[in-house]
Amino acid sequence: MARRNKNKLFSEIEVTDAGAKGKAVAKSPDGRVIFIDNAVPGDIADVQTTRKRKSYYQGTAVEFHKLSDKRTEPVCRHFGTCGGCKWQNMEYKYQLEYKQQEVINNLRRLGKIELPEVTPILGSEKIYFYRNKMEFSFSDSRWLTQKEIQSGENIENRNALGFHIPGMWDKILDIEKCHLQEDPSNAIRNFVKKFATENGLEFFNTRNQEGLLRTLMLRTSSTGEIMVLIQFYEDRKDQRELLLNAIAKKFPEITSLQYVINNKPNDTIYDQEVICYKGRDHIFEEMEGLKFKINAKSFYQTNSDQAYNLYKIARDYAGLKGDELVYDLYTGTGTIAQFVAKQAKKVIGVEAVPEAIIDARENAERNNIENVEFYVGDMRKVFTESFINKHGHPDVIITDPPRDGMHKDVVAQIIGILPERIVYVSCNSATQARDLALLDEHYKVTATQAVDMFPQTHHVENVVCLERR
Repeated sequence: MARRNKNKLFSEIEVTDAGAKGKAVAKSPDGRVIFIDNAVPGDIADVQTTRKRKSYYQGTAVEFHKLSDKRTEPVCRHFGTCGGCKWQNMEYKYQLEYKQQEVINNLRRLGKIELPEVTPILGSEKIYFYRNKMEFSFSDSRWLTQKEIQSGENIENRNALGFHIPGMWDKILDIEKCHLQEDPSNAIRNFVKKFATENGLEFFNTRNQEGLLRTLMLRTSSTGEIMVLIQFYEDRKDQRELLLNAIAKKFPEITSLQYVINNKPNDTIYDQEVICYKGRDHIFEEMEGLKFKINAKSFYQTNSDQAYNLYKIARDYAGLKGDELVYDLYTGTGTIAQFVAKQAKKVIGVEAVPEAIIDARENAERNNIENVEFYVGDMRKVFTESFINKHGHPDVIITDPPRDGMHKDVVAQIIGILPERIVYVSCNSATQARDLALLDEHYKVTATQAVDMFPQTHHVENVVCLERR
């Protein structure tokens, strides 16, 4: 017996909001919420559902009856297929409004937090070409557009250097121009693809796990330095050097040219040896006179300009007078720790990634900062009563956890020591709200500030200041 198709077509649905993961939000005739991939609040459209759950549908707008006045023309020719900049069709001022509202809703509804007057979201001056790091994947079986498929032509060259199609691990969309990273990013990527194709260098096949060229990473800095890293699947010295020499000759401005030989099933490089082919094995980022060494594995905020603004807000919220002991939890490469150090008596940074702590210590030494110390380990195992007894009771805690937020044991430890002030930096206001709810009995939120690090996307950072009740 054939399975009945439960997908429905809803006519003339008004889109009312923007929700999680960049999806537009509407209400169906039966009262369920509809999450729509390709619409903007204010649109009126026919919506074809693709999935049904108990309380919601997922769907796609198939015909528009009215276009929202919040719309704008996307600048990227890959918009709608790439999936990376889902809000490029929405004017930036409205993007900021929906990001601000998401943060407020999460803190109030999920965390049930009483908020002070909310400071307006800090938008990004650059709304394109703001990223300092991009990663592209090679493929010998690129994603074909609907137009190419319908043409019936035999397309022999299927090489691609670009991004994964959303939800498809083995399909790569070839990118001609990306609007996220400043030149020479596009020029380098397009040269690498053209040279590799012309010289018969094999692009990777993910399904068969074979080929030569796997990924390309580009890092740039506000100081004008450039890092290029090619990941090769197989170790073919002649072909490898042919490509690397060509890149170095074409782009002499490259500061750091590196490569990795990685024949694992996945393309993460954190457990791989990175080999410097030409130049330095690192580049430098600078902020308020502080220099930060960035290597191929380093974590650094991907929007340098907005990272500076984010750190200034965190420092202001910390309210340091010069005699405080500060703990910087999830310190990464110690950027925030060093940024606040000159206004504190001492800063203790804790981070789980050993390489990040090595970078943090090197950066502190380079910047002649002597009142910081860095320790490595799993936060909930390191940040213990004995650690606090050894290093001192913090007056201020700055915490910048990953998207999952803080482990409940870490929150419990903070409650156990009750510092006077907490500054909580978050890239996920939903998990931030959960943690704030746990702290609410002992702390009140005295300030909150959203910061847009990622224009054209739904992502947003938020900084909260908490003071003892």
